[in-house]
Amino acid sequence: MRGIPAASLVIGIASSPAVRRQLAQLLGGTEAFLIVSSVDQAREFLDVAGAPAAAVMVQPAQAVLPEAVGSTITPPPPDLSVDSDRRVLRWLDREIELTPLEHDLLLCLVGAPGQVWTYQRLHLEVWGNAHLGRGSDMHSLVRRARHKLARLDASATIHAVRGIGFRLASA
Repeated sequence: MRGIPAASLVIGIASSPAVRRQLAQLLGGTEAFLIVSSVDQAREFLDVAGAPAAAVMVQPAQAVLPEAVGSTITPPPPDLSVDSDRRVLRWLDREIELTPLEHDLLLCLVGAPGQVWTYQRLHLEVWGNAHLGRGSDMHSLVRRARHKLARLDASATIHAVRGIGFRLASA
């Protein structure tokens, strides 16, 4: 089965409906996700799906996405936009030039504010290849994009979702 990518499934476990809604919003950019209310429900699903026991690692959502629990996600204001023709980031009446990589990153994030973009998906969209290694290239690019948002005094910033990826939200 070489060369055939393995399908990924993210399973979120949250006991309250409010946290399940937040997880759904955070995982919106994920290719496939399932949100259940208990570890037992997750195990039941995996048993029905025929997943081998050795491949299953069930963790509560709080361990995967700690900032999702008890927090609200506020998308950035609509006044933030990316002008692809001129390759600039625009906030209200101010603009700042973007490098090709900054443009592609911000085009993803601004196009889906509040949505979590996984490292893998961002790497594919921005660099056009699979995410490899520790992600220092991604973190460097995000740092530069954050500085440009700050130079514009935009009321938006790029939030890291630990171990998952990034999202654009209000500062």
